[in-house]
Amino acid sequence: MSDTEDEIILSELDDDELVQQMMDDLYDGLKEEIEEAVNILLERGWTPYDILTKALVAGMTIVGHDFRDGILFVPEVLLAANAMKGGMFILKPLLVETGAPRMGKMVIGTVKGDIHDIGKNLVAMMMEGAGFEVVDLGINNPVENYLEALEREQPDILGMSALLTTTMPYMKVVIDTMVAQGIRDEYIVLVGGAPLNEEFGRAIGADAYCRDAAVAVEMAKDYVARKHNQMAAG
Repeated sequence: MSDTEDEIILSELDDDELVQQMMDDLYDGLKEEIEEAVNILLERGWTPYDILTKALVAGMTIVGHDFRDGILFVPEVLLAANAMKGGMFILKPLLVETGAPRMGKMVIGTVKGDIHDIGKNLVAMMMEGAGFEVVDLGINNPVENYLEALEREQPDILGMSALLTTTMPYMKVVIDTMVAQGIRDEYIVLVGGAPLNEEFGRAIGADAYCRDAAVAVEMAKDYVARKHNQMAAG
């Protein structure tokens, strides 16, 4: 940034240019620039919800597509998600105040015996980037943790992650317990992790297997929209 002539002064851009710049900055993982731009738009009278959807979510959607298509890789997506988090940190309390609509809520965690979390973290960040509220239970979760969180948080979605062939079967334990307690149909269950596949997802009774974070977001949006439609029709 030493060449001052090339430096972009965010506050001098009009709204459309600024939103476009935010998408670029998100893509490049520039957290401070995102925070500055969010504050500029707030000062200009933008609603927190519009900033979230038109700038941040729109920007992360591009990141998600390029990740899915193999143009971006995990480290770059994590940087983009971290920049998004900077913007969300400013917007979150304001969104709560204004009672802005949200996409839905997800509880996510890696299953018992498994301490891998990069994939799970990526899904959590991308879901937040898509406007979902995410409750992250972390790693090594026994069935009790999931059930307590479902009762406490009342989410739309339960996400489970496993990176080992030895911990994959534990997902079935959780789903079977939900079935036994009569609560399975109340939640959308999404599963993911390197050793899984669609067949496994079906076999254990999950709603869907998500190959990566971008797919998880698309699935989540799809299922939540369907759930809302059913409720409206019901």
